[in-house]
Amino acid sequence: MHTSINNKILPINDLIAKVTALQQEGKVVAQSHGIFDLIHPGHINHLNMAKKKADVLIVTVIKDKNVRRGPGRPIFTDQLRLENIASMEQVDYVSLVDDEVPYECVKRINPQIFAKGQSHAGRDKTIHENIFEKNKESYFGKSTIYETKGPSFSSSNLINDFLDIYPEKTKTFIEEFKNKYTFQNILEKITALKDLKVLLIGDGIIDEYNYCTSMGKSPKSQLIVNKYVNHEIFAGGVFAIANHIASICDNVHLVTLLGRENSEEDFIRSSLKTNVNTKLFYRDNGPTIIKKRFINQYHNQKIFEINYLSDDNIEDKCLSEVIKYIKSVIADYDLVLVSDFGHGLITNNIIKIIAKLSNKLAVNAQTNGANAGYNLITKYKKADFICLDLPEARLATQEKYADAETICKKLLKDINTDHLLITIGGEGSLCINREKETNRTPAFATRPVDIIGAGDAFFAYTAPCFATDMPMDLASFIGNAVGALAVQIVGNKKSVEKHELLEFIHAVLR
Repeated sequence: MHTSINNKILPINDLIAKVTALQQEGKVVAQSHGIFDLIHPGHINHLNMAKKKADVLIVTVIKDKNVRRGPGRPIFTDQLRLENIASMEQVDYVSLVDDEVPYECVKRINPQIFAKGQSHAGRDKTIHENIFEKNKESYFGKSTIYETKGPSFSSSNLINDFLDIYPEKTKTFIEEFKNKYTFQNILEKITALKDLKVLLIGDGIIDEYNYCTSMGKSPKSQLIVNKYVNHEIFAGGVFAIANHIASICDNVHLVTLLGRENSEEDFIRSSLKTNVNTKLFYRDNGPTIIKKRFINQYHNQKIFEINYLSDDNIEDKCLSEVIKYIKSVIADYDLVLVSDFGHGLITNNIIKIIAKLSNKLAVNAQTNGANAGYNLITKYKKADFICLDLPEARLATQEKYADAETICKKLLKDINTDHLLITIGGEGSLCINREKETNRTPAFATRPVDIIGAGDAFFAYTAPCFATDMPMDLASFIGNAVGALAVQIVGNKKSVEKHELLEFIHAVLR
């Protein structure tokens, strides 16, 4: 890289110090912020206009891991995008930044002017309503927002039109879907979910990812030796589902179970969003569930897992307390979500109470390595919405080779439900209703990083959609868009946010 270009690239903390020093010298600083994936005339015009407003123009480029703009994005790596922007004459300094909280870097840098492109101004005001309408100052501080004018181009349009992100079948589906629903239609439907009062009941899990590198085979046994590198801890299971739902519903109440000893309660409470209220129960016959996964850091492959849990049903005293509490609050909620991982909380007695008293009931009964296929959806005889993956549906029907539609119809004979939604990995999803009408929606994921937790995100978003009588083609589309975002996240490191979903849908429908 040329020295003059390299000198423009600064770590975020160095850039903040540089901006402060420039402002103390009386300089006006303007900032532009974005992905800058495919550089087009709109970008050039935008940066030229921003530079005319200030003495110094800085640009912050979003890291790959925080790009949620649409399928196949970003096309180029963050290092290449960073160098491309630094190569531009009108740009004085560049930095690569996190964007997990949108525009957080603007508040940290605190330029006098924040420049936004015209083509994104209207979209962002719609998608990021809290930022641009309700809480502008908390995001942008005292920066003045300047919307640049000029010819409008869209990287998403260019990518959708000229790059083969999706196979023909998926592109045909999207074109037909666009003729039926506009972005504004979908925005209104998703926004309406905020008033839904949700009671969430299920198994809480703490996920621990231990990253390792392979050192070689042990000379004394058939064992691959790994070197520990570092680890991350996430709130998984029903905790992750609560955070997903809290992105679209304002009132979420979580009922779950911890171990009395080493409960990890402080970590759990700190990991939940502020609009998630909790009622925690404690078991004496087992710990708070921890699932430790060991991952080859180089290949991002899981190589081993250890579970700390008791899979026995909760003891009678605790069971009575849970049932009493559920009975006392369940009528206050529009929707009850049951996330059943088969780890002892959801007993048959609790299932009967929930099925009888729920205004609307959505259920996911998960099959995983810790329940050995014994946790089948067939123990639920009645629900308004059921969400499973195809292997779970195969186990429940004992159909190893039948196609997904045959399996769904067989399940509908055993379970009284309005809608049954089956996720089929790279093939998308199949939804069938009580009248045996079906909908197939393709998968939208293009670069999966980790599939752990993607099904939980899918369930968390689709259940409120069906609870508000959203058409099953629209609810399935939203679920598959959420799934595409969720597989880009390592484990349950973060939830899929409403604004990310809207950005993704906006890009797909362009």
